[in-house]
Amino acid sequence: MAILETKSLILSYGDTVIIDELDLQIPKGEITVFIGSNGCGKSTLLRSLARLLKPQSGSILIEKEMISKLSTKEIAKQLAILPQGPVAPEGLTVFQLVKQGRYPYQKWYRQWSEEDEQIVNNALEVTGMLALGERPVDSLSGGQRQRAWIAMTLAQNTNIILLDEPTTYLDMTHQIEVLDLLFELNEKENRTIVMVLHDINLACRYADHLIAIKDRSVYIQGKPEEVITSKVVKDVFNLDCEVTTDPLFGTPLCIPHGRGRHIKPII
Repeated sequence: MAILETKSLILSYGDTVIIDELDLQIPKGEITVFIGSNGCGKSTLLRSLARLLKPQSGSILIEKEMISKLSTKEIAKQLAILPQGPVAPEGLTVFQLVKQGRYPYQKWYRQWSEEDEQIVNNALEVTGMLALGERPVDSLSGGQRQRAWIAMTLAQNTNIILLDEPTTYLDMTHQIEVLDLLFELNEKENRTIVMVLHDINLACRYADHLIAIKDRSVYIQGKPEEVITSKVVKDVFNLDCEVTTDPLFGTPLCIPHGRGRHIKPII
C-alpha cells in the first residue's frame, strides 16, 4: 500500500526539467532509499514530496489526498522532512530545537501543553539526547547534532519522515549510529522512512525498497537484492564494479573497480 505517490510529476528549475512525467509509489511502513548519481534529481524529488518545491505539472498524493489541497499545518502533522546540512541559530539548545517540532500543533489558545512536553522528552529519549537537552546545538559532535535534528522531526509525531543525506559529513561510527536509529524507528514504531543516500552498500543494508533515479525518471526499483547488479551500477553511476553478498547481512555488496594497492597472496 502506497502512503506517498506521484502521478505524471514534472519538476523543473527554470527551463531545466529535473524530473519528467514520474509515476512513483512509496510503500507504507517501509524504509525507501533513493540512489543515483549527483544531480540526478534525488533531493529535488524529496523536497517536492514535502511540498517544498511546486511541480511544473502532475500531482503528489499523501494517503490518497492531493498534497496541494492541504494546509501547511496539515502536511506538517503527516510528514516531517530533514534537509541536508540543517543549521540551528547560534546558542539554541537541543531542547529548544526539538520543541520546534511541536509548532504544527500550537494554537492561539493553546501554546504549550503537558502532551507537548511529553512528546518532546520522548523524542529526546528515543534519540539518546535527553541528557543533552540543555546543551547548545552548535556545541555538539556531528552525530549528536544529527540526532538532535532527528529528534525534532520525531517531535512532529508524523508517520512519514523524509531525510536528505542524513549521514553526510559523519564518520563511519556516526553514520551507522544514525541509520540504526532510523531502522529502529521503522521497526518499532512502523514509521515510513524515505531517505536519499549516496552509499550504495548502506542503502542495501537498511532499505526495504530501493529506487534508482536516472534520466529524470525511475530507472529501476524494488528490493535491494533485486535492484543492485553490476549492470545497474554501471548504467546508473557509470561505475564498473563487482556485486557480491555482504557476509554479515546477506545484502548486496558493491566492490568498485579502480586503482589501488593489491596485496599479493602469501605462497
